[in-house]
Amino acid sequence: MVQNFWICINAVIPLMIYLLIGMLVKRAGLINDDEVSRFNHLVFIVLFPPMMFENLYGAKLGTAFNLGLTIFAIVFLFAFIAASVPIVHRIEKRPETRGAMIQAMYRSNFVLMGLPIALNICGRGNVSTTAVLVAVIVPIYNIIAVIILEYYRGGHADISKMFSKIIMNPIILGALAAAVAIVLDIRVPKSVDNVIYTMSECTTPMAMIMLGASFNIKSINTDRRNLSIVTITKLLIQPAIGLSLAVLFGFRGVEFVSLIVMMSAPCAVSSFTMAKSMGSDGDLAGNAVIFTTGFSILTIFGWLFLFKNMGIF
Repeated sequence: MVQNFWICINAVIPLMIYLLIGMLVKRAGLINDDEVSRFNHLVFIVLFPPMMFENLYGAKLGTAFNLGLTIFAIVFLFAFIAASVPIVHRIEKRPETRGAMIQAMYRSNFVLMGLPIALNICGRGNVSTTAVLVAVIVPIYNIIAVIILEYYRGGHADISKMFSKIIMNPIILGALAAAVAIVLDIRVPKSVDNVIYTMSECTTPMAMIMLGASFNIKSINTDRRNLSIVTITKLLIQPAIGLSLAVLFGFRGVEFVSLIVMMSAPCAVSSFTMAKSMGSDGDLAGNAVIFTTGFSILTIFGWLFLFKNMGIF
């Protein structure tokens, strides 16, 4: 049990340190809000594609793509959203807040926090299954978010525009580049591969430091009830239900770790930007990102420790 404790601690402590560094950097006045936004954009555009490429290139797609795992993840995602909608309708009457709550309950920061934790647990070169699941689930997150937010503001989603944005998403571009290289058996020169690897290694520290710099504890609004509901649902209820089902369905090893980081990761940072730009409750969406990220350090450790001691991975 002691060994399992340290394995789980070592998976989440680096992320906590990066967050604290970001908070201290912001507090020291070394970076302002505009610069945080620009650095976040840079990380997303420049560093995420190499990280996805690095985690997929060289993998056998037939092995990395797990059909059973993918179907389970997608079915659970839709079932969870379907169950959350009537609950949110009973709790909240404002349409714009309903959309923000539903998005915050299901949409995980799978890439920013999920993939790094999987790497810390399983080791580099062993998370191609997780990376493939990311490439499948993240576009679905985006599609559902657009539909939900448009519906609750009384509009209609622009399907063609939505799909063009998804295809041009840097995460998807990195995954597609890796898929093309694998299918066509393209050998990346060692010098180029070293650059890709180095950029991939920079992604998590930079992204987490910028996330820490984005924290603003004073941004808590008066609607603490909805924030509490979203936080508890995202970090405790969703993983409790989903991971219990995953155990019953026989998922183990890296497959189960992939589901842990998918279901227990905090709200996606991009959910705030999308909610704000689509007339939803931006304050609630932003606070959900902040609070679920902060508390997730404890809850993710708890889920990892619990299932590690059960011998599930």
